[in-house]
Amino acid sequence: MGSIPFLPPSASSVSGEVDAFYFFMVAVTAFFSLLVFGLVVFMAVKYRRKSDQDQPRAILGSVPLEIVWTAIPFLIGMVMFGWSAKIFFTIMTPPEDAIEMYATGKQWMWKIQHRNGKREINELHVPVGQAIKLKMTSEDVIHSFFVPAFRTKMDVLPGRYTTTWFRPTKVGKYHLFCTEYCGTKHSGMIGWVYVMQPEDYQKWLQGDSGEGTLAQRGEKLFNELGCANCHRTDGKGRGPSLVGVAGEMVELERGAKVLADEEYLRESILNPQAKLVAGYQGIMPVFQGLVSEDQLLQLIEYLKSIGKTQKAPAAKPAAPASRTAATAATVQGKGL
Repeated sequence: MGSIPFLPPSASSVSGEVDAFYFFMVAVTAFFSLLVFGLVVFMAVKYRRKSDQDQPRAILGSVPLEIVWTAIPFLIGMVMFGWSAKIFFTIMTPPEDAIEMYATGKQWMWKIQHRNGKREINELHVPVGQAIKLKMTSEDVIHSFFVPAFRTKMDVLPGRYTTTWFRPTKVGKYHLFCTEYCGTKHSGMIGWVYVMQPEDYQKWLQGDSGEGTLAQRGEKLFNELGCANCHRTDGKGRGPSLVGVAGEMVELERGAKVLADEEYLRESILNPQAKLVAGYQGIMPVFQGLVSEDQLLQLIEYLKSIGKTQKAPAAKPAAPASRTAATAATVQGKGL
């Protein structure tokens, strides 16, 4: 495919199927466009009015013909729907073995964070043959993460997380674009994806990551903010223990339940009153604007890491609080 002008190289596990579906739709569109155009010309010539006295013969119609021209487009449409739905669910369902990374859009750059703490600006290094899952958000306006060679595109929205994934199949250097107009320098919001051999990627990844992994930085921030004073691991603090919360169902007020995924953890930090855990009151202050997107990712990674180690013991809370990464120091400072 790379030899065809204006067509980007095919370098991911889904790009071949996306291309096949695209060319199928182009072929169907071209066939029926030529067919309709040809019939228009043929009818105009064959049945043209030859004199002022010519009167067109009445056409009564044909039920079999109407069934044919209704059934054929319906079947073609269903083939397109089924095929596109299959591709859609494939693209929207990251495999279990995917390596998780974080991408943040900002006017006008891409910030990439690896879980081991490695950071990149407008560059993304990945190993060939390995599925990559990107959890993305924006610091300002709507962006869109697009790698043409992978046939991967996903909007990046402020205030929430979106997810995309790809499995690169060829070593090389590939364009990364923002395809959502995001301001005056939108055209300059570009970058590169470097697909490397696994051993080369590991060597690159083992370089100095600065301040430790995302989870380690999250733990440091968690303690610096005083969150551990309320959210004790034994479940006897003013707030509930957060050990084992990530990835589990959380019971809210009035019996509702919600999955403690990244979206829930983010909301609970920024706006803890939005979803109050059963048995706790909304005494935690709002952290919207007080922690950055990078700090949110660090806190979430830390909560996910302690969720894999042990489960919190059941205990009656000493005082009501919201289940979140709240800071006791901030709460006490407000006199709550």
